[in-house]
Amino acid sequence: MDEVIQVTQWLSSITPRKKAKLFFFTTHADAPSPMVGSNDVDTHEETQLPLATTVALHNFKNIDEFLKKKVNTFSCYNVIENEITKTDYEYLRFYSACKYLDVVPPFLDLEKISAIQNKFEMTDEERDYRLLLDSADLVLEKVCDSLKPAGVPQMWTALRKDRNLIRGVKTIDIIGFFVDPNPTGIKECLFFFIVRFLQKADKINRVNTNRLERLIAQCDESSSCEEGKTIDFIIDSLRFYPTELYPFGFCLIMCVIEGRDGAMQEIEKTMEISRHLGMITHTEKNPTKETIELVRKELMKPKYQFYSSFTCWFMSHGDSNSIVLADGETIEREWFLTSFPDISTFQLKPKVFFMVSCRGANKFSLKGDEFEGQSATCDYYDIGSALIRNRMLDITDSVRDISYVQPMMDTLVAYSTILDHLSGRADTHGSIYVDRACVLMSENISRGRSLTEILEHLSQDLHEILQETMDEDRIVYKQACHYDSFFRKTLKLPYTRYPKEDVQSAPQ
Repeated sequence: MDEVIQVTQWLSSITPRKKAKLFFFTTHADAPSPMVGSNDVDTHEETQLPLATTVALHNFKNIDEFLKKKVNTFSCYNVIENEITKTDYEYLRFYSACKYLDVVPPFLDLEKISAIQNKFEMTDEERDYRLLLDSADLVLEKVCDSLKPAGVPQMWTALRKDRNLIRGVKTIDIIGFFVDPNPTGIKECLFFFIVRFLQKADKINRVNTNRLERLIAQCDESSSCEEGKTIDFIIDSLRFYPTELYPFGFCLIMCVIEGRDGAMQEIEKTMEISRHLGMITHTEKNPTKETIELVRKELMKPKYQFYSSFTCWFMSHGDSNSIVLADGETIEREWFLTSFPDISTFQLKPKVFFMVSCRGANKFSLKGDEFEGQSATCDYYDIGSALIRNRMLDITDSVRDISYVQPMMDTLVAYSTILDHLSGRADTHGSIYVDRACVLMSENISRGRSLTEILEHLSQDLHEILQETMDEDRIVYKQACHYDSFFRKTLKLPYTRYPKEDVQSAPQ
């Protein structure tokens, strides 16, 4: 059959709502640029003009033309073996979006997709189409689905009130003041236009969504929200780190085995919980400085930008400042914690570090200890909320910026013990902290709990356990864990528990 006819038939089989979503997912806002083979086409025109004209004219002609152009480009594309091009990214994004929406063109060349995945050095697990979907876009899709057709025009009205933001933008004028969102797919096109416009204007990104939340907050709840949804519910959904679908993220497990009883148990437990959480996992036994540097370089490869989060377990001996490696060499804990979060492939994504090692030799001994209650006094002011608001600064958009991000932002570091203290281990089971952390995370999958909630529960649970030193003194002591957080959103555990066999045989 002629390819033109095939493309026409394929487009005619897609509903308007799915066309809008396919366009949205395909014009991913964070696509890498510049890349080999990229051109100077204005991404503003490419991603926003078809949406604007569709909303204004109530027909999908321009979106159809965009999708046809994409299909034709992929059809003529020759996969270059060594260098990764912008078209490679676009091809993978397009394929994953089609797979997600169940509209894969029957004529799409799957061998080219496999060849592109080879260029990215993807493993069998990483060839799951769900890895290629952008989790932030999936969250925005759910927000759109939670709004009634009448809700999005209310957001549009609120957006148009910001004259400084919309001044001189042609696509804004194309849509006009009033929008009829009732024809199927128009609501989606208008919502996705608003999102891409705010992203292009550097007002929102995958972490900073305040500007979008403020537009939603101005909607009338009774006419804007689908049944069972509220404005608060919709806004709350934007306040979590986007980690939709499988995989939940990439997990790196580093464990020094030499001289650490129970270390293999630690590896087994952390591997098991990471797989239940739906993570793709890599393990480094007995890491050295060289292997750490190799891992850092590996994580800079382009394929890791598809992951939604990064988790690292580092289990070893240590002291107040350093962690001991397999060859007896040490590295500064601070160096390790600051060098990994700065990796560009995980920028604006949650990064969690579990640092499991002693941080000194002190023990919170129970023998003979006496505790005296102490009270702290302070001045107390009863200030009404209205008065507080009146005394607050008026922070305008002109003094806000989301373009530059401190490297440690979106990072959480969980320590198995407090500074200068021991981190306890059992002879056969390894770190007690690792054991309790894995148990609590496993118990709370599918319960809608956040990681910080689990860590707070872990702090309580671990501090109840009486431990005993392994030396001659056999001192009974307690261990206290804690975490430092630079998170800007909440990181929730997945709602799905992934059995090991399901992860290994994930759909391609």
